[in-house]
Amino acid sequence: MGQIGRDPVFAERGEGCELIDADGNRYIDWVGSWGPLILGHANPAVVAAVVEAAARGTSYGAATAAEVELAEEVAARVPSVEMVRMTSSGTEAAMSAARLARAVTGREVVVKFAGAYHGHSDGLLAGAGSGLATLGIPASPGVTAAQAAGTVVVPWNDREAVSRALEGHAVAALLAEPLPANMGVVPPADGFLQFLRQATRDAGALLVFDEVITGFRLARGGAQQLYGVEPDLTVLGKVLGGGLPAAAFGGRRELIERIAPAGDVYQAGTLSGNPLAMAAGLATLRQLDAPAYERLGALTGRLAAGLAELAAGRPLQLASAPGLLTLFFSGEPVGDFAAAAACDLDAHARFCRAMLDRGVYPPPSQFEAWFVSLAHDEEAIDRTLDAAAESLLEALR
Repeated sequence: MGQIGRDPVFAERGEGCELIDADGNRYIDWVGSWGPLILGHANPAVVAAVVEAAARGTSYGAATAAEVELAEEVAARVPSVEMVRMTSSGTEAAMSAARLARAVTGREVVVKFAGAYHGHSDGLLAGAGSGLATLGIPASPGVTAAQAAGTVVVPWNDREAVSRALEGHAVAALLAEPLPANMGVVPPADGFLQFLRQATRDAGALLVFDEVITGFRLARGGAQQLYGVEPDLTVLGKVLGGGLPAAAFGGRRELIERIAPAGDVYQAGTLSGNPLAMAAGLATLRQLDAPAYERLGALTGRLAAGLAELAAGRPLQLASAPGLLTLFFSGEPVGDFAAAAACDLDAHARFCRAMLDRGVYPPPSQFEAWFVSLAHDEEAIDRTLDAAAESLLEALR
């Protein structure tokens, strides 16, 4: 938490929507392990599933029925996915999806958006948001010039820049968060995702949606269901593992069957499909039914409406989607990473410190989303809004 001028919170345990630190302080937690904990901390069904799985063994180095069941659950929920390959992290899944796209198309260039974070593999760090933006770290130290040259970065919501990139390069894939949340929540402009779908088809490139954050959070089938746009490949994580390390990439069968051992594109991981993570993921997804998403949307709406009321007449912008929210310290609307980077980071840091002093734990970065969980309730939201009203007086001095 050095970016907000405060010592870090050392977590001792979590209970529902609260995080308890090593000194016994309780916080209403809007970080939620940066997204996986859509059911809150220590959800009883998830804990029971992990304990039961651990009693049978923690790792086998072989396929399990739970891995197949979770893959079937993903395919049943995500419109564009027919076949799934499990990994242990979103970084691995995004890197593998990019490699697959290069193999399928016979091309090398990947187009991504400024401020979008697709993990820390060398070729995808260019122009990244999330922690790189928060800490002011350049995107390329340690990355070779050849690796960086394989990535073209364009502004989010900029159709002309996308068209130029697709026309000027032999593009294997365009990789996008369909609802970016690593520069803060910045929704796509009307029709932008539909434009990306058609433009990549016309260019012979694959459209890859990174739904590590949005998958199973915005809707049963993620952002692609919410916006009605189906990519060629989808990257998943966070909620997929229910709080344990798990991620995946998937798509049409003929694409995923190119992955070894069925095909010639190599990908492997000793702990991919780990039985504990598969158990946690299944226990999580099985609780995410239609009423759960209605509840999540209502909770997010209540928090967003309260913060929007507090923001009125102030240099603040509010963006939200089911389960996600960002309060931007900016007098102008935020539609891309350049606008997010122009926010008042000092005011945001003061706000975060003041909120922590009042027992509320917001993301300590202007470039991250607040994560609403089903463990939050109306009382927690009202307490948060009371704290925010006081904290904004300190932040916007």
